[in-house]
Amino acid sequence: MKLIDKDGWDKCVQNNQDIYGLAVVQFAERWADLMEQEIDKGAKLADIAEETSHDADTEGITGFMYGCAVNILANVWEYGEELRRWHNKEYDYDGGGVVNPAILCW
Repeated sequence: MKLIDKDGWDKCVQNNQDIYGLAVVQFAERWADLMEQEIDKGAKLADIAEETSHDADTEGITGFMYGCAVNILANVWEYGEELRRWHNKEYDYDGGGVVNPAILCW
């Protein structure tokens, strides 16, 4: 995983050793790795983010966990800002921060 903030990532991993937090961190890392593989082949993040998120989800994460992973990657990963903007656009939001998909009701 190509990090822009290794200390931030290390702190996140250190602070999330319980089963729930660890699942978020592991998902985020797997997802970033899968996206990087596709980006290195020439894919655009917006074209592969959703599919790779499903491929990375081996734990059956919740919507809140997904939002946490996006937030983590947005802050520490080389493509994090692009991921954050893609994620927010999926919820018709173009402001700052990360939309929490767990609080949305349809």
